[in-house]
Amino acid sequence: YRCRGSRHIESGQSAVPSSVLFAAGLLGNVLALLLLGQHRRRSRSPGGRPPRVSAFYVLVTALAVTDLLGKCLISPMVLAAYAYNRSLSELGPGGRGEEQPGVLCQLFAFLMAFFGLAPTLLLLAMALECWLSLGHPYFYRRHLTRRLGAALGPAAAGLCALFCALPLLGFGAPMQYCPGTWCFIRMAGGGPGRLGFPVLYASLMGLLVLAIVACNVSSMRQLYGMARRQPRRGTPPAAAAPRMEELDHLVLLGLMTVLFTVCSLPLIIRAYMGAFAADFDENADLSALRFLSVNSIVDPWVFIIFRTSVFRAFVRRVCRR
Repeated sequence: YRCRGSRHIESGQSAVPSSVLFAAGLLGNVLALLLLGQHRRRSRSPGGRPPRVSAFYVLVTALAVTDLLGKCLISPMVLAAYAYNRSLSELGPGGRGEEQPGVLCQLFAFLMAFFGLAPTLLLLAMALECWLSLGHPYFYRRHLTRRLGAALGPAAAGLCALFCALPLLGFGAPMQYCPGTWCFIRMAGGGPGRLGFPVLYASLMGLLVLAIVACNVSSMRQLYGMARRQPRRGTPPAAAAPRMEELDHLVLLGLMTVLFTVCSLPLIIRAYMGAFAADFDENADLSALRFLSVNSIVDPWVFIIFRTSVFRAFVRRVCRR
């Protein structure tokens, strides 16, 4: 890794990609939160009582807040490095050597790992919520409340923070990557003690992706079975409305899952290649990092597009057929 101890950004690098990603992520997540707030106001009962929103919308809100927080914490560090033409290790205090990067670089590596894992857990919670609501409605009505949905967000954040802090405690090694504007856990070389965490991180991400896909496939099968048992004509609107609401949730979650899987696989593959094949291709590592960052940008825009009446009408028409 030629940029482990670099003090300046490599020549020929531009801040335009990072600026565009930051602006798109910021705008998309803010708009998604505004749409969620509008839904909350519309669901307020006539008597002025608190609105009744589902656990799914609570989890979607937590996902948008997590993505927005990640962009606001990580992107300014990258832009500051470009503005001063200094690497993250040089900008942060302490640890100027190659073996121990600066405090800012270590913080960046922790935040990258955290905001890559936390949205995955939230997507899994959303998939489980949809699966339980379709396949186990009695259990869902009794136990999955809005309060539980609100508690899942902080619980997932706490578990992710504890897990992602392991490299700061010696299990794994934060390291600066080329062009000097980002840091992550070392994914190649350094022996088993340093490569154990990236393999464990990639394995956990892979298992979560498989669990999300399994829950969504099961939900699709249950929804298809419900549609087959439904009479073709004369179905009461009150009976069809809950199923259409679950269909909305399922299609939205399915789109987010496909995008998340595509954006997460490069980093998982790079972690395994670095650990078992000693692949030191930093350009490929940077591309995998950008793929992971794109996920938090695309998710809110998918939600915004899906909430439009034209797109939802088209999806329902296709699913009915």
